[in-house]
Amino acid sequence: MSKVTFIGLGNMGSPMAKNLLNALKKEGGSLEVYDLNPTAIDELTALGATRANSLHQAVDGASIVVTMLPAGQHVQSVYLAKDGVLAHVAKGTLLIDSSTIDPQTARQVAEQATQQDLLFVDAPVSGGVAGAAAGTLTFIVGGSEQGFTQAKNVLQHMGKNIFHAGEAGAGQVAKICNNMMLGILMSGTCEALNLGIDNGLDPKVLSDIMLQSSGRNWALELYNPCPGVMKNVPASNGYQGGFMSQLMEKDLGLAMQAAVASQTSTPMGGVARNLFCLHNRQGNGEKDFSSLFESYLKRLES
Repeated sequence: MSKVTFIGLGNMGSPMAKNLLNALKKEGGSLEVYDLNPTAIDELTALGATRANSLHQAVDGASIVVTMLPAGQHVQSVYLAKDGVLAHVAKGTLLIDSSTIDPQTARQVAEQATQQDLLFVDAPVSGGVAGAAAGTLTFIVGGSEQGFTQAKNVLQHMGKNIFHAGEAGAGQVAKICNNMMLGILMSGTCEALNLGIDNGLDPKVLSDIMLQSSGRNWALELYNPCPGVMKNVPASNGYQGGFMSQLMEKDLGLAMQAAVASQTSTPMGGVARNLFCLHNRQGNGEKDFSSLFESYLKRLES
């Protein structure tokens, strides 16, 4: 790898870029970074990355471009705008978008990139901020076999598990399916724990029982939503850090959009989205999504 560009240095993008930078240093490559927040760029340049002052400068001469952006409209703007990525990169450049967006936008960018002899893959991630920092993310890739093979050489520096879900947009479909399931599981776990608490059970004891029973799930095992039951999770840190509730609402919304497009019945996904929507309207959007647990507590009822 020679020059690699990373665009989007938010809560996920910044630690991902740091891991990539460390790998590139060992391989003799360089990382150029760009973000609308100059402080985020400063943090990376202090570690040895090169600063880009514009999108054009960031992608000029890059052999690989990685983006991590908030939503579909940002991906469209960065890639497809008149002065966007596709307007300036050279033929043969590998483009990797790790944003979580709607599948249609991913396919739109992929189609335009292909017309310009560029390789584009959508590669959304699972694993949260902790996984991004540790370099243990799961990447779910959509795109051609050639694109996946080349992208894997880059993604391995930021993640532990890398899957090829299918053609362009498939990575996004798999990601929103996963996060819809996660939202449903967290909602159900919060509900079950509160039922036990309201009937006199210790939430730690109940969690241990369910972990050894058929109700066992990821939230109970690694991300218990009840404060004090598990150390080193957002619930025991005032629901700070982790995956914000407003992002879960966004991802559940993407799942509902996909369901409408394919005429798929997703009643539980719809209920989960409504629960997180209500929770966020009550001022909890920036808390971790496990804070939904608080919505069930009797002490919060009026």
